[in-house]
Amino acid sequence: MTDTDGAEPEFEALIRFVQEHRGIDFRGYKRASLHRRTAKRMKAVGAESFAAYHALLEANPPEFAALIDTVLINVSAFFRDPEAWEVLRQEVVPRIVAQHQADGKGIRIWSAGCATGQEPYSLAMLFAEAMGGAEALCRAVKIYATDLDEAALQIARQATYTDAEVESVAPELLERYFERNNDRYTLQRDLRRCVIFGRHNIIHDAPISHVDLTLCRNLMIYLEAATQETVLPRLHYALRDGGYLCLGKAETQLARSRLFEAVNLKQRVFRKVANSRHRTPGGSLAFTRGSDAEQALLPQVRLQEAIVDGTATAYLAVGLEGALIFANPAAKRLLALGEADLGQLFQDLSVSYRPVELRGRIEEAQRLGRAVRLEHQEFLRSAADPVRLTIEVTPLFGPDGQPFATLLTFTDTTRVHQLGQELQAVQEGLETHVEELQSSNEELETTNEELQSTREELETTNEELQSTNEELETSNEELRSTNDELEAANDELRRQSEMAIEFRHHAEAVLRSMDVGVVVLDRDLRVISWNRWCENAWGLRTEEAVGEEFLALDIGLPVQRLRTDLHRVLAAETPQTAPELEAVDRRGRQVRIRARILPLLREARAPKGLVLVMENVTKAAGSEDHIRHLGRVIGQSLNEVYFLNPETLCFTLVNRGAEEKLGYPLSELQRTPITDLMPGVRSEAMRALVAPLLTGERQEVVFETVLRAASGREYSAEICLQHFVDEQPPILLAIVHDTSERRHLSAVG
Repeated sequence: MTDTDGAEPEFEALIRFVQEHRGIDFRGYKRASLHRRTAKRMKAVGAESFAAYHALLEANPPEFAALIDTVLINVSAFFRDPEAWEVLRQEVVPRIVAQHQADGKGIRIWSAGCATGQEPYSLAMLFAEAMGGAEALCRAVKIYATDLDEAALQIARQATYTDAEVESVAPELLERYFERNNDRYTLQRDLRRCVIFGRHNIIHDAPISHVDLTLCRNLMIYLEAATQETVLPRLHYALRDGGYLCLGKAETQLARSRLFEAVNLKQRVFRKVANSRHRTPGGSLAFTRGSDAEQALLPQVRLQEAIVDGTATAYLAVGLEGALIFANPAAKRLLALGEADLGQLFQDLSVSYRPVELRGRIEEAQRLGRAVRLEHQEFLRSAADPVRLTIEVTPLFGPDGQPFATLLTFTDTTRVHQLGQELQAVQEGLETHVEELQSSNEELETTNEELQSTREELETTNEELQSTNEELETSNEELRSTNDELEAANDELRRQSEMAIEFRHHAEAVLRSMDVGVVVLDRDLRVISWNRWCENAWGLRTEEAVGEEFLALDIGLPVQRLRTDLHRVLAAETPQTAPELEAVDRRGRQVRIRARILPLLREARAPKGLVLVMENVTKAAGSEDHIRHLGRVIGQSLNEVYFLNPETLCFTLVNRGAEEKLGYPLSELQRTPITDLMPGVRSEAMRALVAPLLTGERQEVVFETVLRAASGREYSAEICLQHFVDEQPPILLAIVHDTSERRHLSAVG
């Protein structure tokens, strides 16, 4: 595939084609994200270029649906990000319901970017719980759920989900609000009636108005910065005064908007802040108070506004209370001011100290009663060349001679400053020798490049950090989307994969702790890998052994005796254990080596090589019998022995006695935390009990509880817990004793 730059015209043509034929307007979406998601779909269908994929769409219209599903990442789940939903449940929903009960007005909720409907249905369940049931919900609440993807909306309207998709729903909510039909769950009709689905483009379509709560989570991270600045005021307009807005965790830049005040900043829950502003036809911003608005209609005032709006000089006005009360369009463009900045304290705005500290100058001008002038102050603008500004701070006086505001005038004197610098450079250059001038020019060029680089780095650091954060969140959403697709395709395979990963980590930890030699050979019996045990045993370093023919190595091990077994395993026969070999290590000591030859397999094909495992059994022969005997005794013991994961408290391994006592197969236990077998015991209580073990404060913890077997039988048990932190991964060992008969005998006695 060609690079991004070369394919850009073809890519833009493809996006326009999709917009024209499917009515999906991608203006305002981040081009990098669109490019990446489109390339992913192209790779899936084998298209080599954007032009080729364009032709494929024209010839195969059903491909539009697959492309749109890939580009519009429909990642959704019931009660996704539980911490945010807990904030809504405790702090937001009760206030909205209380306001409804006080004024009798209906409750309106907007879920923007609802995907396949889990989010608005989660809201419906949350409000139903707060209002006493689905019947009260339907009388008072309307939930508007919108998305750009019509296919996702069709799925949402059906309100039918798989077992995996409802895993995050609490059992009591699942029983109360869902109806089970075979392996599918369907939301009750009463709740579905409260949710209205519709196609909506948040960038270009009019927002839903008079809303008490808006959820727009992880949607704006896909939009460009300029588009985000357009969308956020729309969300502000959609809310009633005091309404609530919930954003995604990644939308940190938006979380600092002055259009909203934080209810819970960590979970991105905000309340609308109502402001009264006056905007002139030319774009100047100023606060309006009654008669001021009427005076703005006078011809003289309109003329003054037109002059101020049309001038290239930037004007700001700061009131006596220290708040910004006026900014003309030139000031907004030059100093990056917006509507949210109007009414804020001037000292809280970046313009108060960039390009120069102005708060003290304002106080000086008010004290002196005359203008204060600052010449040629350097001002660095984002994504633009630096400029020089001459700033005049002038106190404004009313008809009574009393000051009522301070006017700040920003005049671009970049050219004047540059001419002055150039004149000075010419004068200095005439005083120096030609060779010195050349040297100075080279040094100045180098210095200018370094300063330019430093300036650009400083200007773009914040933007890059924000962009990186959004890209990371986008990538995370894409990974979640991919993971959801894999889970939907084969949920059982996912579970087995998780088990395999856990056992692989455990096996790797065990392998690192084993004192054995491992040699990997290719099909020509040349050494590919040579571990540290082999270096210590045979005195041959890894760099000396790798690439050499194994049967030609001059080491204390009689390698020729392994020739027949090596070729036999390489011929795809079963793995071979060679007889124990007498050898001489690098220190000249007689050792006895047991060798195991294994095929190096990839995807169940013919062996790509061999793995030779060597073990020094000189001293271990006697202890091996003891260890095997001990393992058989524990494994076959009727006492219950559990191996638990310290983080999840799920079973990783149990002995035969535990399987027979509990009545569950090991495969089912490995997906079950131990607290699920303890009636009435909460997971938090169990974790608090185990915490001293995990931190090393205690060596063991002994407690009594009740266990429930698969048959439903409950019995009393004493459990002794020990934490083996040195194991990889760490293991929580539980030794369990059934105390039912012990307690019975005590009662009889």
